[in-house]
Amino acid sequence: MRLRTFKKSWSEADSASNGIMFAADGKMGAPLMKQIHKGWSDDKKYLIESEQGNQLLRVARLELAGQKRQEFNWMKKVAELGVPISRPLSFQVTNEVQSYFTWCEGRDAEEVLPLLTKEEQYELGKQSGIYLQKIHSLSAPDEDLLWEEKFSRKIDRKINVYQQCPLSFEGDEFVIRYIEENRHLLKDRPQSFQHGDYHTGNMILSPNRELSIIDFNRFDFGDPWEDFNRIVFTAELSPAFATGQLHGYFNGEPPELFFRLLTLYIATNTLSGLPWAMKFGQAEIEVMREQAKQVQNWYQNMTKIVPTWYRA
Repeated sequence: MRLRTFKKSWSEADSASNGIMFAADGKMGAPLMKQIHKGWSDDKKYLIESEQGNQLLRVARLELAGQKRQEFNWMKKVAELGVPISRPLSFQVTNEVQSYFTWCEGRDAEEVLPLLTKEEQYELGKQSGIYLQKIHSLSAPDEDLLWEEKFSRKIDRKINVYQQCPLSFEGDEFVIRYIEENRHLLKDRPQSFQHGDYHTGNMILSPNRELSIIDFNRFDFGDPWEDFNRIVFTAELSPAFATGQLHGYFNGEPPELFFRLLTLYIATNTLSGLPWAMKFGQAEIEVMREQAKQVQNWYQNMTKIVPTWYRA
């Protein structure tokens, strides 16, 4: 669900404790490993600094080997399209899963964007939209389920979980009504590869103001337009970037059907916010309540399909 924003925290990796055979003694020419304490992934992440160039190492549990192999292979396909990402370098399975990637130099986009003009934010947003369109050019593997059936099951599950949850947010009846009245739009939607968590928290801005896309660990397959469901985080930070992202993706104005479906996907995600937040405590519960309120303000109690942040 929501991305927490942490300050980067570094600590030297204990190579003996995880089986990774790298020197970390800081001697001239020896790679130096520093653990990255940031984000929600269960992977352990390390920056490997060396004279030959920095690398990213992700370490996962052995039982995730199949999933991580898929992630690695799909990222290779994305890199071949010219999308700037942490390029896959090597994949190893021992008593754990080790994936090596190039390191994206720069700062988190969500840290830098507020320092830029709206025009600069918009142009970077357009670039992110062009990248996402390229990502979605990768067709999904043959699916047993049509998207309509696949996502309808998700809708039913999320509504049920929300209704069983002891918490609720004001105006939930408007959200549920919109979902029920518009789920027919899922019919005949195509399916593609999805990043799965596409927002400014998973983008790096280089000193030359070039964007890179990171963290494909939530990759999935489905309606490419569903991949915009995290735009709520982007729009909260920078409406100009979010607007640019849509214009870059569609090379102009998005069609009306896109806005109707985007509202459906965002409404569905909004229902799952509180049940998810209960696992993390009161602070996250309040964040999800505030986000539900924000969504309804954008969509005027789900009576409009174009959010107020668009072109704001």
